[in-house]
Amino acid sequence: MGVDSGLPDFRGNEGFWKAYPPCRRLGMSFIEMACPDRFIHEPEIGWGFYGHRLELYRSTQFHEGFHTLKAFGERLPKGCFVFTSNVDGHFQRAGFASDTLVECDESINHMQCFE
Repeated sequence: MGVDSGLPDFRGNEGFWKAYPPCRRLGMSFIEMACPDRFIHEPEIGWGFYGHRLELYRSTQFHEGFHTLKAFGERLPKGCFVFTSNVDGHFQRAGFASDTLVECDESINHMQCFE
């Protein structure tokens, strides 16, 4: 859903490295960049990486397919339920109710304290 909205495909290093060429030069994988330790040992890289992603996700307009799915679900007798690995928040922005939505990989829109 995110790729169809224009977001980069992070599957595998090739997709990630296309979106973040500096990481290719550093030889860093998505897992290494996304690791919470990055905030501790290299906070400028960690905050830069997540700050860029947050801005990218917030500025990208979700595509019409979100509305199509929502309308389809509203016609079902018991509604619909979304289980997504997307972290961009587009289902919420499209109007899906939070009590019918599970983000199995969490969300980039929430912060968590290390302590």
